[in-house]
Amino acid sequence: MSAISIRTLQAMKDKGQKFSVLTAYDATFAQLAADAGVESLLVGDSLGNVIQGQTSTVPVTLEEMVYHTAAVARGNARAERPALIMTDLPFMTYGDVATGVESARAVMQAGAHMVKVEGDDWLVPLVENLARQGVPVCAHLGLTPQAVNKMGGYRVQGRDEDKADAMVKHSVALAEAGADIILLECVPSPLAKRITEAVKVPVVGIGAGSDTDAQVLVCYDMLGLNTQHVPKFVKNYMTEGRSVAEALKAYADEVRDGVFPGPEHGFEA
Repeated sequence: MSAISIRTLQAMKDKGQKFSVLTAYDATFAQLAADAGVESLLVGDSLGNVIQGQTSTVPVTLEEMVYHTAAVARGNARAERPALIMTDLPFMTYGDVATGVESARAVMQAGAHMVKVEGDDWLVPLVENLARQGVPVCAHLGLTPQAVNKMGGYRVQGRDEDKADAMVKHSVALAEAGADIILLECVPSPLAKRITEAVKVPVVGIGAGSDTDAQVLVCYDMLGLNTQHVPKFVKNYMTEGRSVAEALKAYADEVRDGVFPGPEHGFEA
């Protein structure tokens, strides 16, 4: 089978088919996840939390993202159907267009197929520039972990009407600027539904309800390896005697079938 591409994911949205995204930080998990049917692998700066033991994603460097992207790319290449790899540009590596373009070059040359950036419509010039140069972009809105210090903690975003309306406008602006995917983290389920209907590109949710086009989880969370706080939107798939490979497949299947997430994994306005 041919590798998953942004055209594959867009076609799935257009047909009303859901797809799964899962973090991966090394070659082994990348191959296991892709072979389990996960359509996209996110080399997330969440590696700062789950691998490095940091209290946030802020300390993660661009060099570390390049290293982990290359490892994931090697494992993904061994899969029967390679997934699309998206990589986070880490904290303070895309504050202006020139810096963002150089950061994107580094992770794309390491093996990423798409870059992910956190923010709202201030990212439009960067997204436009990357799109012109052939770099697919995922724009991450809602709870943006790199801004945890400004937000004052990990909190649900967009609960009041003005902020919800602004998030819809920002999502539309980013999609029109050339973003290929919108990712929403910890936003009320009704708001995520509005945004999914407002943009033509796929919308990936995490703690954003069941009406988005796709779901993403941190692999350590869905495998029950989280030793700290377990977020409300997480489901442990390492139950019922499953192996790791079976757990990964169960996650991908439940996302595609609309079983996960359930109402208990979302947030109200």
